Amino acid sequence: MGLIRWLFGGGLGAAGAAIEGVAGAFRPNAEADAQRQAAYQQAALAQLTAEYAVVRPGVLNRLVDFLNRLPRPMLALGTLGLFVFAMAWPEEFALRMAALDHVPDQLWWLLGAIVSFYFGAREAHYFRKSRSAGPTASRKASRRPDKALVDSPVRPVREPTSGPNAALDAWQRQNSEIAA
Repeated sequence: MGLIRWLFGGGLGAAGAAIEGVAGAFRPNAEADAQRQAAYQQAALAQLTAEYAVVRPGVLNRLVDFLNRLPRPMLALGTLGLFVFAMAWPEEFALRMAALDHVPDQLWWLLGAIVSFYFGAREAHYFRKSRSAGPTASRKASRRPDKALVDSPVRPVREPTSGPNAALDAWQRQNSEIAA
């Protein structure tokens, strides 16, 4: 009689709750986990909706955005155009390349610095923008590295030699002969 009273009197429910509590320590509740994932996806969709909301910028903003997007495609298409130009009109191409050979080295360095600073500033801007994106960036940074990466041996950096450099000496001799 006592067993029947325990089964229907709530003892079985208490035992089930205890088992559920112990099992919850080893395996999360599937229903609660699904609810958390649904809330996470809804928050992500809300963030994307806000991020890609249609904003009508003014004419000047659109013009500046257009001009900011020009250098990369123009450099790529211009380089491909040089190959087409060299194949179609080799004499004119050789003439223009010979003219480029007369550009002073300092001007080439200046051009290289301008292009490097342009693309470097662009990369730095996007890098800073992605670092300040919020909790996602800090979560990615705090992830534990892969075990294979942790166990990999570190190779020492090779120190440059301070001895004579034959290639540099030959180059300096060649430049001194040209200057003389």
